[in-house]
Amino acid sequence: MPTTVQVAEKTLQMLNKLKEEMSARSYDEVIRALISERKGIPRSMFGANRKLKSFSEEDEAEFHEL
Repeated sequence: MPTTVQVAEKTLQMLNKLKEEMSARSYDEVIRALISERKGIPRSMFGANRKLKSFSEEDEAEFHEL
C-alpha cells in the first residue's frame, strides 16, 4: 500500500539523483537499496520478538480446527 513520506527539498533532489544513477524505477527501490547496504538490518522481522513463547500443541490444534 503506497504512502506519503515528507522529506526536505534537498533530500528529494538527492533521491532523484540516486534514482537516475541507479536506474531505479521508484524512490522505494532507492530507499530499499540504501537500507540493505546497512549492517544489522534484517530483511525479515520474523522471530524478532524474543518475549513470545513458542506455540503449544493446543495452540496449534486450535488454529487448525475446521
